[in-house]
Amino acid sequence: MDRFRTVRAQRGSVLCGRVLSHVRSTVLHDSRRACEQTFSAAVHSPVCATSRALIERSRRSCDTMQTREVKIINQGLEDEMEVWGYQPCLWKRILVGVGAVFSGGLLLLLLYWLPEWGVKGTCTHTSLRNAHTLLLRTTDEFKQWFRAKVHVMSAPGNKPFDSLDLQSTAQLPNGDGEHGISAERVEHRGQFRQPVQIHYFTHHSTRYYWNDVIQNFELYKGLEDVKVSCASIHSDHSSGLSKTLQDYRRLFFGENEIAVRVPSLFKLLIKEVLNPFYIFQLFSVILWSAEDYYYYATAIVFMSVISIATSLYTIKNQYVMLHDMVAAHSVVRVSVCRGSKDIEQAMSTDLVPGDVIIIPVNGMIMPCDAVLVHGTCIVNESMLTGESVPVTKTSLPSSGEEASSSFNMEEHKRYTLFCGTHVIQTRFYTAELVEAVVVRTGFSTEKGQLVRSILHPKPTDFKLYRDAYLFLLCLVGVAGIGFIYTIVLSIMNKVPAKTIIIESLDIITITVPPALPAAMTAGIVYAQRRLKRVGIFCISPQRINMCGQLNLVCFDKTGTLTEDGLDLWGVQSAEGGRFSPPEADAAKESLVNTAFVACMAACHSLTKIEGELSGDPLDLKMFSATGWILEEPTEEETTLHNPIMPTVVRPPKHSVPEANQNNPLTHNMELSALSSCEIGIVRQFPFSSTLQRMSVVVRRLGEKHMNAYLKGAPEVVASLCKQHTVPQSFTETLETYTRQGFRVIALAHRQLESKLSWHKVQSLSRDLIETNMEFLGLVIMQNKIKEETAGVLLELRQANIRTLMVTGDNMLTAISVTRDCGMVRAHERVIIADAAPPKDFHPASITWHDTDNPAQTNKDNQTVEINLEDGVYDKRVTEQEQSYHFAVTGRAFAVITEHFPQLVQKLVLKATVFARMAPDQKTQLVEVLQGIDYTVGMCGDGANDCGALKRAHCGISLSELEASVASPFTSTTSNISCVPNLIREGRAALITSFCVFKFMALYSIIQYLSVSLLYSILSNLGDFQFLFIDIAIILIIAFTMSLNPAWKELVWHRPPSSLISGRLLCSVLTQILTCLVFQVLAFLLVRQQSWYETWTPQSDACNVSSSGLSHSRNVTSPHDHKNIKNYENTTLFYVSSFQYLAVAIIFSKGKPFRQPSYKNWPFMLSCISLYTFVLLIMLYPVPAIDSFLEIVCVPHDWRVTLVIIVIVNAAVSFMLEILILDIILRRLVFRCNQGVNRPAEPPSADTPQEANDRWGSFFLSWLFCLRNKPPRVRYMHLALELQDAADWPPRHSTVTYASDLQSHISAPL
Repeated sequence: MDRFRTVRAQRGSVLCGRVLSHVRSTVLHDSRRACEQTFSAAVHSPVCATSRALIERSRRSCDTMQTREVKIINQGLEDEMEVWGYQPCLWKRILVGVGAVFSGGLLLLLLYWLPEWGVKGTCTHTSLRNAHTLLLRTTDEFKQWFRAKVHVMSAPGNKPFDSLDLQSTAQLPNGDGEHGISAERVEHRGQFRQPVQIHYFTHHSTRYYWNDVIQNFELYKGLEDVKVSCASIHSDHSSGLSKTLQDYRRLFFGENEIAVRVPSLFKLLIKEVLNPFYIFQLFSVILWSAEDYYYYATAIVFMSVISIATSLYTIKNQYVMLHDMVAAHSVVRVSVCRGSKDIEQAMSTDLVPGDVIIIPVNGMIMPCDAVLVHGTCIVNESMLTGESVPVTKTSLPSSGEEASSSFNMEEHKRYTLFCGTHVIQTRFYTAELVEAVVVRTGFSTEKGQLVRSILHPKPTDFKLYRDAYLFLLCLVGVAGIGFIYTIVLSIMNKVPAKTIIIESLDIITITVPPALPAAMTAGIVYAQRRLKRVGIFCISPQRINMCGQLNLVCFDKTGTLTEDGLDLWGVQSAEGGRFSPPEADAAKESLVNTAFVACMAACHSLTKIEGELSGDPLDLKMFSATGWILEEPTEEETTLHNPIMPTVVRPPKHSVPEANQNNPLTHNMELSALSSCEIGIVRQFPFSSTLQRMSVVVRRLGEKHMNAYLKGAPEVVASLCKQHTVPQSFTETLETYTRQGFRVIALAHRQLESKLSWHKVQSLSRDLIETNMEFLGLVIMQNKIKEETAGVLLELRQANIRTLMVTGDNMLTAISVTRDCGMVRAHERVIIADAAPPKDFHPASITWHDTDNPAQTNKDNQTVEINLEDGVYDKRVTEQEQSYHFAVTGRAFAVITEHFPQLVQKLVLKATVFARMAPDQKTQLVEVLQGIDYTVGMCGDGANDCGALKRAHCGISLSELEASVASPFTSTTSNISCVPNLIREGRAALITSFCVFKFMALYSIIQYLSVSLLYSILSNLGDFQFLFIDIAIILIIAFTMSLNPAWKELVWHRPPSSLISGRLLCSVLTQILTCLVFQVLAFLLVRQQSWYETWTPQSDACNVSSSGLSHSRNVTSPHDHKNIKNYENTTLFYVSSFQYLAVAIIFSKGKPFRQPSYKNWPFMLSCISLYTFVLLIMLYPVPAIDSFLEIVCVPHDWRVTLVIIVIVNAAVSFMLEILILDIILRRLVFRCNQGVNRPAEPPSADTPQEANDRWGSFFLSWLFCLRNKPPRVRYMHLALELQDAADWPPRHSTVTYASDLQSHISAPL
């Protein structure tokens, strides 16, 4: 026995050495995952206690190495984030607590505003596995920071789709059983298994769970996570879950509920009040109260309360509106399958992925995303598509090629019932229920993701707001200088410490105007009211300014550019390989018994809902054009018959000629003929946007064989037909119609073998049926363009705003509509980029081909003016080379994005038509356009545009459905005329914001200069002087100067987007210098006057002769401890009051973005009234007013001198602003600089004026360092590069391969 123990110990020592060696090498060289696996193996191996301690020490070493490691969650997705782990640190928290106490809570506010500082200041780095707090940062351009708390839950397994393998349920494939899950431990094969501790955190209504294998947090969406195939959904997931397994999965997926919590007013109030501006206002009010400036402090408090109340009311209303929208029908009772036969009633909140629900006959509002496995549903998807056109959903295929593919909701959406959609009717076979397997629940559903994106939108990056903060920082810097100046000056004059503190802090409140947010908001509020008057409602007012910068607008097609419905223009049948003349009436007597009309009447997905035909508008128009009647089986017929009674279509009885109706024999023959025309629809293959076709299998009454009818895109249908049945003029005829903007549908027919039974037809794949067809002809539909469309698009083009179409419709129709509405002009080429993914060892490729050869209106070389954002680049290029557009399908866009990322930006730079785009692709396109610095607008009418409407800088919805909630703007007019109105108001609001910001900045600087000069003599402005300036002048002017309406036309150039631009900075700086010069001049001049003395209550400079006046220096008066009343104060008060009014008028610009200021009567009336009032009290003093404003009486000569000073000041300010900035700099510097990098033009004879302008432009541009400055935005860089690219655009019939990146274009096809 001893020998055995010795041998065992020796073996254990050897094993210890090997394990430790492996651990050391792993720690030094291997990854975290291998490290964990090694530790796990080591801990469970029979090693000695010493070795276990060493292993634990090595584990801690590995943890330390991973402490500062950054992980990525949601990699490759829109909400991709970096994540770091932290754990609380006691000594850091103590330091923060001490700092908070000494700073009066300001440190806590700073940590609240900056979450990354809050986490780093109170926690220390640790590995994600051991983290208590997580720091998240988005990887997009905004780099937003978030903090999240890590929670721990107990569960029997690690993942939601793990098999519990309970002893009592081991024999059931779906875990059907009745045993509940113990909270403490689970019996596993005769042993008790302890629950697993799972770490998770919640961010933006989404839970992320820790995965030990990948050593990162991951998101569980639903059944798609297990990569299940369509066939396995039928075989493994169609019988339902046990209650035990359902409860287990609910631990991970939570309740099936899209919960929009409406925050309490108190929470909203706290969040609003903690805004930095309101905190600064609170600080200012406390400071002014300490200085006994009670009246002004009360006025600011009053305005702040109104502002906060308005903001709270708006935010609360938005939350309530979203909550009501989501809460409707969100919780319902559903029938859930438990095993093969058991069905129980449950609340929809209990559903989890994998549950099987029964869709009732009378329909329901879907509480989750589910895939049909049995039966057929008629669904209204207006929540997703914005169009209340019912669509048919069929069951997921259980056999064939499609069944073997992995289930994907996007690819298999024609089998998927989406959350929030309304199931109107169900179709089922005898004794067979309509069943669906739950795929996603809660916020993971399509509706949940939409709501989540509304609740947590991405910030909108706009240069104005970023520059505003930079400008405020500059003002803070100026305030810092004044702060130091005040302290030094006060110490030199031996001022008490309390006074030094108050006055030095007061200079900060003067420099940074606390009323700035209210003044900036006023212009937006006025613009919002004007928009409401023209039928445009806004739920995101801050975006109004962004509308003024739009230089690209994306339009949906159907319902936006065109009418909602289609009209039948005519039909053109084919027989014997040639076309017959077109017919306007498909119900013509000679066509009733033809296969062509039979195909029109039978090949559709129409259904009757409450006695009314319903379905796709195209199907409705085609069917109604035939005049046939559709009859559906009743519920009793469906139940009694097996197989299901087919839907029947037949011609109307009135189609019998009236002449024959009086003859009984003829009448009976006609009725027999009509009854033989009755067609029963045996099987339906729904329309597939990928295949671009649909088909049906029918049986005509009295015939033994079946027929197949097909309709779809003409090119697709022709490729499936026997070639001898397709007319030789097919291509030319099709082009004739498509060029005229018609939507063309081709029809085909095939007689099936008579041996095919109904059961065999049900199991056949559509590929076997949709082949060897006989071409029947063309149906020509007219998609009318709205009357306003062409005019609006022309107005936008003339305003230098690019337009493009993003639609779910097919390519040819989209191109024809763009030509008809003027988006693509007659002489311009359209190049289709048709991309194919890699297949069979062939790389991904793009085939480029022209749609047609547009008529060349002028073949001579022309000079084309190409605008590239901020300016005009005069390039002498031929119209043939420059006038082209790309057209891309959604499928091609996906391939190019994935396999040709280097071409995406080049493509979208000139792409105008995007067809067959899915909702997420529309959003992706908007992001790509924003990525090359376009300011993007999106106009659509459906909720399938919601993502793009929300992501765009300016989203305009023409629908009052769900899109109106997700879109910042909603127009009650159903056409795009709202777009120019919105842009005009946006430009006016943007210019107003600049005017108000400049005015408020000048106001604070002017007041700062006055106070700084008065501080030099230990004086200041009085309480009522501050009140008069800030309330009577500043607020009235700031709120009335924002009332200028928008200019009636959209001009070519856009307003500036940046406060930190040359023109604006020059404007502000010149006005500051002007005001400084004249204030210093007045300050020095008054001290040189012969009557000047130290003012006392007994002083009377108005009546005392100058000979009796002394020239003593002005010192603090014992009668006025603040030394408010003195001649310098009075002089600066008068001069500064006129300066405020002068800069207000100068900065209140009118054309070309706003109406002239003289049309803004409240502003003009305010200015005239204030000018008159200040002039009167200056020239004709009123003792009561002088006493109220704490101004002193000065001689009349000095008053006249002040009038001269303020007149000269105003004249100089106007000359500098208008002559230098608006004429010289804009004409010779900034406008000329817009042509940088353009090619040298041949010398020509210049007039003396032109020569002077050119040399002046050259000198000033050199002076401002603007010569040869590269473009500021990316699409300008791209445009300049592509202008010199010899291989762009690609030539007709060439192919670009993904592996051929250098040569770009391969040999022609």
